[in-house]
Amino acid sequence: MSAFVSCAGGAPSLKLGDERPDVYLPLLEGRRVALLSNHTGIVGNVEGGKHILDALLEQNVNVTAIFSPEHGFRGTADAGEHVSSGVDEATGVPILSLYSPGSYRPSAESMDKFDVLVVDIQDVGTRFYTYYITMKRLMEACADSGKGVVILDRPNPNGFFVDGPVLDMSLKSGVGAIPIPVAHGMTLGELALMMNGERWLQDSLVCKLDVVACEGYTHSMKTPILVAPSPNLKDIQAIYAYPSTCYFEGTIVSLGRGTDVPFKVYGHPDMQDCDFTFTPRSVPGAKNPPCLDLECHGVDLTGTDEYVGKVDFKYVIDAYKKLGCREDFFLRNGFFDLLAGQRSIRETIIAEAPSSPAGELAARLAALWQDDVQAFTALRRPYLLYEE
Repeated sequence: MSAFVSCAGGAPSLKLGDERPDVYLPLLEGRRVALLSNHTGIVGNVEGGKHILDALLEQNVNVTAIFSPEHGFRGTADAGEHVSSGVDEATGVPILSLYSPGSYRPSAESMDKFDVLVVDIQDVGTRFYTYYITMKRLMEACADSGKGVVILDRPNPNGFFVDGPVLDMSLKSGVGAIPIPVAHGMTLGELALMMNGERWLQDSLVCKLDVVACEGYTHSMKTPILVAPSPNLKDIQAIYAYPSTCYFEGTIVSLGRGTDVPFKVYGHPDMQDCDFTFTPRSVPGAKNPPCLDLECHGVDLTGTDEYVGKVDFKYVIDAYKKLGCREDFFLRNGFFDLLAGQRSIRETIIAEAPSSPAGELAARLAALWQDDVQAFTALRRPYLLYEE
């Protein structure tokens, strides 16, 4: 597990929601508590901190259930890998499945095990990172069952900018659930308030919600995080690159899964005019990566920070051109469109990339979503808990 500098250690005045028991304990007193968290739910710093589950139990909170998102409670499962129910070996608290037959919502039996849900998990601030979707589904289940939700808020490491196409809701999926840009610039607490306020929960439900805000955080801050939030986001540079390189998941191109630098490289065995090479291997968290055991020719982004603070399709366009604009570049399952959130991105690349430099075409694409981003930025303002 890759460690980052502690938020609190990097900014002594910064205190996360899970470091404010004086605020959250009164909300939990006398109630059965379920916890949505994973390996990122560390209170304090990596060296001296403890998991929020242990912290709650030590404070005599009656934790009766755990829900774990994609990658599992310990954060080791592959992207999209089904995570089954079980028991946390360290505490004996049952881990409940988020899937009931025919549904991504927890079963009625699971919901009967608790009175209030506590959320403490590190998000990375993109529309296609699935932790907020797990939170949304549990908020809907709680609203249906009359149960409350308490979010112990954490900074968004990509919270200093808003950019990218806003989701066309005809493309709603497991990697995009609400009409927000790729980089929304909000914490999970703020996003939950917005989902409630804009009636974005299923059937326009409204969940009873309390957000324990961070102290000392503003959206202009670049905040490190405690641990890698998932197996292939290994460091803060990968998290910064993620809003611009994740789209390769919907193409034939490798983005470095199965290497030490996923999301910071891209390539394919047939890419032309490339000096850099890498070979994806089967590793924990990437058991069967694209281009497994094949030498890929491509581009190394590890020595640049040009991707920080923006959504840029330049890399996808560059790879498309270096593969001769081949027809099979975009996977036929439509996953690229789900990630981009707009069909027009792929359509424009196919139509214009053969005759356009990658940077120029990417800039034209970025211009197309600026009005939508400005409208979203205005819409979200009433839900912000921190200065912009």
